[in-house]
Order: sequence, then C-alpha cells, then structure tokens
Amino acid sequence: MAEQGGDNPRADQDLRDHLHQMETRVRKLRDSRNNHNDQANRFADQRNAIQSQYKEHKEKLDLSLAEMKAIRAEQNIHKTRRDAIQAQIRDLIGQARAQRGDRDGKKSASFEFNKLSSEVDNMEKVFETRGGMSPKKEKETMEKIKVMRRRMKELEPEVEKLQLIKVDLSNRDEAIAALKAEADAAHNQFVECLEMAKSMSKELDDLFAHRDFLKGEGDRFHNEFVACKEKANDVHAKILELMKEVNEARDKLKIAREERESWITDHNASVTKEMKTGAEDSKVADSMVEHLLSAGSLTFGGTMSGDRAGLATKKSRSEKKKSMRRVDMTASRGRK
Repeated sequence: MAEQGGDNPRADQDLRDHLHQMETRVRKLRDSRNNHNDQANRFADQRNAIQSQYKEHKEKLDLSLAEMKAIRAEQNIHKTRRDAIQAQIRDLIGQARAQRGDRDGKKSASFEFNKLSSEVDNMEKVFETRGGMSPKKEKETMEKIKVMRRRMKELEPEVEKLQLIKVDLSNRDEAIAALKAEADAAHNQFVECLEMAKSMSKELDDLFAHRDFLKGEGDRFHNEFVACKEKANDVHAKILELMKEVNEARDKLKIAREERESWITDHNASVTKEMKTGAEDSKVADSMVEHLLSAGSLTFGGTMSGDRAGLATKKSRSEKKKSMRRVDMTASRGRK
C-alpha cells in the first residue's frame, strides 16, 4: 500500500535527517558569519575613530607647515637682503678699482646705482651753487644728469628687488659703516628666523611621527576590517550553496508529502464509493426478499410466519376430510 502512494518512508526519513543536519550546519554558519561581521564592525569603529583623529591632527600639521613656510620665506628675505648689502659693501671697498674701470666690464647694480646717484647729487649741487656757467656747459651738464637719471630709472627695479640701501658715496667710510649696520640687522633677523625654523622643525618632526602612527593604526584597523568582511563573505557564500541543497531537500519532502496526501485522498474516496455501492445493493436485495415473502412466492425452512400459515391451511383440510369420513361411516351403519 505504501508503494502505491509513491511513499518511501525510509527514504523520506533519511532525507529528513539529512535536511536536519544541513539546517543545523546553516545555523552554525550564520552564527560564524555574524561573528565575523560583528568583529568587522568593531574594527570599522576603531578605524573611523583613528581617521577622525588623523583628520584633526592633519589640520594642526597643515597649520604648522604653513607657519614654517612663512618663517622660511621671511628667512630667505633677510638672507637675500643681507647678501645684497654685503655685495654693496664689497663694491664700495673695491670702489677705487671700479672707478678706474672694471677690467672685466662688470658692475653690480647696487654699486652703479649708488655711484650714479652720488654723481647726480654732486652735479646738481655744483649747478646750483656755482654761477656763471656758460650756456654750452650748462646744457652739457643738464644732458649728463638726464642720462644718469634715465640709467638710475632702469636700475631701480633690481635695486628695489634686492632692497638695497641707498648711501651717499661722498663719504666712503660712513657709507660702508651704514651698510654694515644694515647687513648685521638683516643677518640677525635671518638668524632669528633660522632658530625659529629649527625649533619648529622639532615640533614638526613630532607632528609627522604622530601622523604616521595614526595612519599606520588606521591602515591596520582597516586591514583587519577587510579581512573580517572577506571571512564573512566566504561563509555567506557557503550558506548560499548549502541553502540550495536545503531548499532542494525541502522541495522533495514537500512533493512526497503532497503525493502521499493525494494518494490517501484518492484511496479514501475509492473506499467510500465502494462502501456506498455495497450498501445500495444490500438495500435492493432486502426489498426483493420482503416482496417475495409477502406474496408467498418464497418459503424458507424454520419458523417463518409464512410457514405457519401453510401448516394451518393443511391442518384444516385434513380435519375436514376426517369429518367427512366420520359422516359416511355413520350413514353406512344406519342402512344396515
């Protein structure tokens, strides 16, 4: 009967046992995957906290770097100014040679500018203080002054760029002393900037070291996060593969159950139909017997009511015959 319903109890039980084992394994895998994800989230939180610290620290570092850049720029300005003034001093010291004509044909902008400035001043003073200058001489002097001023105009951008000191070359010693004082001041400012840069350099080294530490910690936590997520993903992939088998087993059990239920339903319907047909046949038979019995067409041995009626009829007929015999015998005696 079991095989007729497409049911194999042993096979179904084995499949249910296998399904139970797979479902147990799925639950364990899900717990493992969730643990990996929880651990990954903890590493992500630590990474994010470190990254926030790194961001704040980098802002502080950027400000310090900007300050260091400004100090370096100021340091370079003072150095350039000092070097330019020292060049002027060297030019003044070598003025005698320069006045004889630079054999190399080279003159510094500072020396040339100061020399021209002094000559223009002297010529203007002579022009103003001395009278009686001939028109021709006056014209020549004015032309020379004009040419010198034009040349000074050409030299001004370079002189201003180097922040050179304009000195009066009429007194060479005083000019050299003034330039030395300016050079010393520029050098002192340069040294001050240098010391500030050195002090800040130590601070920057510490800031860079802490930045590198934070970056390393952030990278470490991120790598741990990635590793945990990869483990979680690997376990999840196994769950998906196993769930395919679980669903296949569930589908097989469902089909077997539906086939079994269908067979039981069909079987019950068949039995009910047979029982109903048999009951109807029994009623028909009983009705026919009842009809035959009531009509006297059918007799059974025993003490049925029909039997008793037949016996009564026969008995009545027999008694009637006996009575008739008695009458005949009486009559016969009388005639004798």
